[in-house]
Amino acid sequence: MSVAEEIEKREILNAYKGLLRSVKTRSKEDTKLIRKAFDVSLDAHKDMRRKSGEPYIFHPIAVARICAEEIGLGTTSVICALLHDTVEDTYLKLEDIEAMFGKKVATVIDGLTKISGVIDHTESIQAENFRKILLTLSEDIRVILIKLADRLHNMRTLVSMKREKQLKIASETLFLYAPLAHRLGLYNIKTELEDLSLKFQDPETYEEISTKLKKTQAVRSRFIRTFSSPIKRALDELGFKYEIKGRPKSTFSIYNKIKTKHVPFEEIYDLFAIRIVLDVEPQKEKAECWRVYSVVTDFYQPNPDRLRDWISMPKSNGYESLHTTVMSPSGKWVEVQIRSKRMDEIAEKGLAAHWKYKESNNYENNLENWITKIREVLENPDPNALEFIDDFKLNLFAEEIVVFTPKGEIKSLPAGATSLDFAFEIHTKVGAQCIGAKVNGKLVPLSHELKSGDQVEIITSNKQKPKEEWLKYVVTGKAKSKIKSVLKDEKRIIAADGKEKLEKKLESMKAENNHQNLREIMNYYKYNSEIDLLHDIALDLVNLDKLNKFNVEKGKLKHPQTIINSNRDFEKLLKERGKTEEMLVIGEDMDQFDYKLSPCCNPIPGDEVFGFITIHDGIKIHKTSCPNAVELMSNYAYRIVKARWTGQQKIAFLAGIKITGLDGVGIVNKITQIISSELNVNMRSISFDSNDGVFEGNIMVYVHDTNHLTSLLQKLKSVNGVISVIRIDHHS
Repeated sequence: MSVAEEIEKREILNAYKGLLRSVKTRSKEDTKLIRKAFDVSLDAHKDMRRKSGEPYIFHPIAVARICAEEIGLGTTSVICALLHDTVEDTYLKLEDIEAMFGKKVATVIDGLTKISGVIDHTESIQAENFRKILLTLSEDIRVILIKLADRLHNMRTLVSMKREKQLKIASETLFLYAPLAHRLGLYNIKTELEDLSLKFQDPETYEEISTKLKKTQAVRSRFIRTFSSPIKRALDELGFKYEIKGRPKSTFSIYNKIKTKHVPFEEIYDLFAIRIVLDVEPQKEKAECWRVYSVVTDFYQPNPDRLRDWISMPKSNGYESLHTTVMSPSGKWVEVQIRSKRMDEIAEKGLAAHWKYKESNNYENNLENWITKIREVLENPDPNALEFIDDFKLNLFAEEIVVFTPKGEIKSLPAGATSLDFAFEIHTKVGAQCIGAKVNGKLVPLSHELKSGDQVEIITSNKQKPKEEWLKYVVTGKAKSKIKSVLKDEKRIIAADGKEKLEKKLESMKAENNHQNLREIMNYYKYNSEIDLLHDIALDLVNLDKLNKFNVEKGKLKHPQTIINSNRDFEKLLKERGKTEEMLVIGEDMDQFDYKLSPCCNPIPGDEVFGFITIHDGIKIHKTSCPNAVELMSNYAYRIVKARWTGQQKIAFLAGIKITGLDGVGIVNKITQIISSELNVNMRSISFDSNDGVFEGNIMVYVHDTNHLTSLLQKLKSVNGVISVIRIDHHS
């Protein structure tokens, strides 16, 4: 054995010992089983290496350690984490795992093994995987927790991947895994996943915010000490056992605020929250938290609109805490969170901490309710995977409201839920027959938005049935999937007539009635769903005579137009088109050919971009920071192609600028002068709005690239009276 191999072997053994130390409560039998799982995994992965060059076994050990240390899971999960990639990547089969470690471990490993085999490329492989994981979730919650640990370790080691792979994985993480961690109450993991996603999606912004947070660290620490000192004195006098922590906002949440509220970093006041954690017996928690609230508000004025009581009414992911926002002496709003040690642990470790506090039945019930809701969404027959993910995501991040039935039972619904959502929450049949509701005794329509504390009574009729527009009235995944299910059943009945009509037409053209021909027809009429096409044919909304344009070769329909719908067609198109004098290069070989700039993010040269192959519209170029990028990359990775700007030609691109400042004499004139004369930039539109001495302006200008735009932004910032200047997309 060489010296390098010897060192590697020692490092693997040290990593394993570190893992054992992190499994706090384990019997001798547990230790034996963990060792066995480690040996099996080590042997199965012995010839494999990760992209970074290190032996593959470091990955399962790291995932198992995250499960034990950061999520607080036990022996079974550690064993499953050590074995999580064996069935997918090595010679081991599920039966081997079951023979060695039993049925429970095999079930979890099965849930973790990705879908293999042929998958229809109109849907996302990732969405299918995710649905499979969620199906297993109802059998064993550990599947999802190990999957999150696996994703977290992949994100921590993403630096060794290619740029396009980094973007795809980061998008997927932001789109699915971070919301899921949030829903399971894993606050720390959710935050780290979001921050790491931002780090790879927009490295410059991430670096900028992180640097500013580091620079303001000392000022924040001083502020926390000053702010906390009167509270500490009072709590000490009253004999409380407690700890006060200052928790800065995450890089990602600051980035989100900058983006959505269009405010610079310096203007975000609630950059941190102060948390008071009490060491108190469970039966006294609620009363003691309110006592501390009383102490805090003795010193600082609270904002009555910002009181959040999740102690009396915990969130459905188990989160309990009392939040208030108070005014500090320096004129800044500060969020104060008050909670017990138990609540703090459940907030940080979520689901896993609940096993430690078995007596807290509330969480158990809430979790059960949530899993039941997932099961209901999954029961929807024949759901399109992407639609399913959308419905499911609706309920992941939603803030909650609490409403009452006529008998006083409590129901949790996402904010924005309507009386129709409530009807489906009661029962599918009640939802399907709902004609209206009484909210607090007053008659309201189906679309009425409910508020926390409302008491709701549903009015039904046997003659009522779901309609297409109902989908606009609901926000819960359960209601959406049930309405779609009923509508699909009705559509299917009508579509059967359409199928007959189409079969007759194909017969008259001597074309075969097969999947390939149907796909051609769907592309031609621009339909994404077979049922929708057949439904519209039945109702004579589709002119079948247009099919006469097609050529029929050996029963196959051939349309003269080329439609891009796969990478293969895409490559063919590249060869046919040859090079054009454009300034953007696309694809693996970095060829040049036709593209369109996407209006949703309006990229300009210098922006990091990617190409997206659309079905009817060729290739569209998006910024990697585009609002739609996360969804496109996580759901349609196979239609994403590389793209980058080449030698700059002086072509003008449209960009938006938002300016705010104090309305002084001639300030608008100064701004327009800089734009038109100093930098020779053409304006397309300008609008200024002034209110009580403060103005806000939106200007659309033509620039050559990001350097040109940055230089313009800096010039505008230097104008006396201008407070902020930022780039915006068209749609903003």
